[in-house]
Amino acid sequence: MKFLLNILFVLVSLVPSLAQLPDQNVSKEEYIEKFKDIAIEQMNLFGIPASITLSQGILESGNGQSLLATEANNHFGIKCHKEWNGPTYHMDDDDPNECFRKYENPAESFKDHSLFLTTRPRYAFLFDLEISDYKSWANGLKTAGYATNPHYAELLIKNIEEFELYKYDKLYKANPENEHKLIVAKKTPTYNCNSDDEDFEGITLDASNRKVYKHNGVRFIYAKSGDTYQSIANDIKLSEWQIRNYNDLKKKDKITGGQIIYIQAKKNKAKQSIHTVQPGETLYDISQIYAIKLKKLCKYNTLEKDAILYPDQKIKLR
Repeated sequence: MKFLLNILFVLVSLVPSLAQLPDQNVSKEEYIEKFKDIAIEQMNLFGIPASITLSQGILESGNGQSLLATEANNHFGIKCHKEWNGPTYHMDDDDPNECFRKYENPAESFKDHSLFLTTRPRYAFLFDLEISDYKSWANGLKTAGYATNPHYAELLIKNIEEFELYKYDKLYKANPENEHKLIVAKKTPTYNCNSDDEDFEGITLDASNRKVYKHNGVRFIYAKSGDTYQSIANDIKLSEWQIRNYNDLKKKDKITGGQIIYIQAKKNKAKQSIHTVQPGETLYDISQIYAIKLKKLCKYNTLEKDAILYPDQKIKLR
């Protein structure tokens, strides 16, 4: 009896503290209503679709209820990186005790998200996309390595379409006075999905008005929304079978906005020796990241092209 009374006392004593816990049931609709004005403001300042910003916020912060969001006001999962000299928050993520940026309030997190995308060269190609092309933006963020979840683009698009976030993109008002904010990002568009070291070479502009990049000595473009093998072949003056062959693709494979499309044959080996597999990656993904022929990658690792890879697996690149 005494034991039961002690338990009852403990439970009663917990009631006041439980009542003070924050609401853990914030809906996506409530999150959108709370932060849509900030997302629209950032869109008009930096040219990032409000739909993308809101969808990323929902996904990365769990509707603003994740530990990182509640403890550090970090709504976009942005880690410290070498240039950050502000407050920090440490927690386990891909690795133990990782360093994340900490903000005074959520609005500061939204502002830093804009600066993060506009000042890191790997995201520069996104700003050549239409503000209304949220599908290409979502696929482009995945291509550029914003998150390791292989379904990241699909999850962003699902939020945008389910809650009609694209309607906020229609409120974009281009302002020439804000163009200077994109200068840093547009100087040297480059990309490396697993490192802060950007190694894609500078761009050239071909006759079709498509920006052409180079990685591992191989030229490539980023696909636009609605692209087909035919549209790319016509613009680049190649045949459709060459486009498919250069990218290890088949006729049935669809092209998505933001996808890397090589317009030259990929190399037999990469500059570096080893790649560490990220969650959800395939041999095909890795072959596109490093501009290596898929059959060579399979040979180096004694694997079939559709082999299932596991996180942190080491893949030979040469």
